[in-house]
Amino acid sequence: MLNLALPKGSLEKQTLSLFKAADLDVKATSRGYNPHIDDPRIVNVKILRPQEIPKYVEEGYFDLGISGHDWVRESGADVIEVASLPYSKQSEGAVKIVVAVPIESGIKDVKEISPNSRVSTEFPNLTKEYFQNLGIPVRVFYSYGATEAKVPELMDVIVDLTETGETLRRNGLKIIGTILESSTSLIANKKSWKDPEKRKSMEEIRILLLGVIAARGKVLLSMNVPKENLDAVVGVLPAMKNPTISKLYGSTYYAVETVVDKKDVNTLLPQLKDGGAEDIIEINITKIVE
Repeated sequence: MLNLALPKGSLEKQTLSLFKAADLDVKATSRGYNPHIDDPRIVNVKILRPQEIPKYVEEGYFDLGISGHDWVRESGADVIEVASLPYSKQSEGAVKIVVAVPIESGIKDVKEISPNSRVSTEFPNLTKEYFQNLGIPVRVFYSYGATEAKVPELMDVIVDLTETGETLRRNGLKIIGTILESSTSLIANKKSWKDPEKRKSMEEIRILLLGVIAARGKVLLSMNVPKENLDAVVGVLPAMKNPTISKLYGSTYYAVETVVDKKDVNTLLPQLKDGGAEDIIEINITKIVE
């Protein structure tokens, strides 16, 4: 049914982990470039550099792919961004394409960058567009990596991808502007998206992936509560919506269930116990489908 392209390199580990948690385990072959997924919706899987995937999806070599929103924009690929998947190479959040200069340059704002400055970047198209919009002519040089190492001897400015900015600071650079915020994207070929059968499969895969992401950091708490303590216990429960409450058969007790943040459990459990909750069970959640 679907030909799928997954990213190699910095996004690979997080992507494979996400698919495994979604019960779409990517099983590698001996060479690793042509794995397979035991799911009838996915007939072919290829692992490629994320920079290449948007254009391959646009051209129809793949129905569905995962790449960074930054590479979709940089490549100018005409694809459908089916879902934003909030994870990056190191964390479960967004990254930024930023403009950075040496700390000792004295420059505090991108508008202070001198005309004809040398700019090193892996994102030449986005960089040229950004400086053209500012009305600042610059000389853009493509970087094949270690972009931060090229200033000040070779370059005056860099445009680079960062999560925390720590690597830039360690190399004596400071961020003076942001070109783009980016996260990982599930992208689809436009023709495939118009095919009802393929689109149905794509939307089902999107539901599974987003369900895993929604469940991260969440647990299900289940407990029994005497009728006279029910209001007190419900009063301390954080809930996604409202807790599920049902009366236990032949008893004055109620069963209470709710989803809470894992980080809050250790402080919440004693409060629930003090409020009269009994038989409290903490259950890990793999997916939340709203």
